[in-house]
Amino acid sequence: MNRIIMDMAREVAIAAAYEAGRLTRERFGTLDQYDEKDAHGDIVTEVDLLAEQIILSKISRVFPDHQIRSEEFGQNQNESDWLWLVDPLDGTNNYAIGMPLFGISITLLFERIPVLAVIYEPMTDRLYVASTGEGAVCNSHKISIHKSKPFQKARVGWIQGHAVQNEQRAVKLRHYIDVNTKRMMRLWAPTLQWCMLARGDLDGIIVYNSEGEDLYSGLLMVQEAGGIVIDYDGNPFKGMHSQPYLIACHPKHQAYFINMVQEGLS
Repeated sequence: MNRIIMDMAREVAIAAAYEAGRLTRERFGTLDQYDEKDAHGDIVTEVDLLAEQIILSKISRVFPDHQIRSEEFGQNQNESDWLWLVDPLDGTNNYAIGMPLFGISITLLFERIPVLAVIYEPMTDRLYVASTGEGAVCNSHKISIHKSKPFQKARVGWIQGHAVQNEQRAVKLRHYIDVNTKRMMRLWAPTLQWCMLARGDLDGIIVYNSEGEDLYSGLLMVQEAGGIVIDYDGNPFKGMHSQPYLIACHPKHQAYFINMVQEGLS
C-alpha cells in the first residue's frame, strides 16, 4: 500500500467532507421538496446531489485513475485496486424532515479492504478519521470503544438495509433485541451509530443485510477504535460482502452478542 497515496487521500477526503458538510449545514431546514428513490422509503434531495458533486470532483481531480462508487452517481468506469465509497448525505430522511442527525461518509479501500474512513457530522462539527493501523480520532482526539464492563442489558444500535423492510426474520430479531436490551437505537443515519460505538456511547451494533456506501467507513472506524466486526457465527468479517449480517462490539462482549442474535433468530 502506497504511503504517499494514503497521505494524499486523507487530505483530500477531509477537505471534501468539510466542504460538503458546510453545504449541508447551510442548506439545512430549507428544503422545499425531495424525490422518492424507490418503494422502500429511500429519498434523494438536491443537497445530496450537490454534496456528491463536491466530493467526487475533489477525489477525481487528485486520483483520476481510482475507481469510485457513490450513492447517487453510481460507479465510474475505472478499474483499480483503489476504490472510493461515498455517501454524500447519510441520513437523508432525517435531513428532509428537519432532524439534525446526518453525516458525510467517505471510505477508501485497497484491494477491497477498507484502509481510510472519514465521517463528518456537520451539525456538531465532529470529524472522525480512521486509517489502517493508526487508530481512530474525533477532531484529532483518539477515541476507543467502551472497555469491557459487566452489564445485564446493553445499548445496541440496529442497522438494516432498505430492502429488508419487515422481513419476518428481521422483525423477529429486531423485536428480541428491543425487549432484551437497555435500549435499541435506530437513527436512520448508520455512520453516526458506528461513531457512537467507536467512541464508547453504544455497546454494540447489529447489522441485518445492510450493504452500501455508508457501511465500510463505520466498520473501519470501530475496528481502529479497538472493536471487532464478526458475522452472526462469530467469524471475523473482512473485505466486502453484498449481504452483510454483522455484529460489532468490544472483543470481550463477543459471546454476549452472538448469543443474543442466535436466541433472537431461534
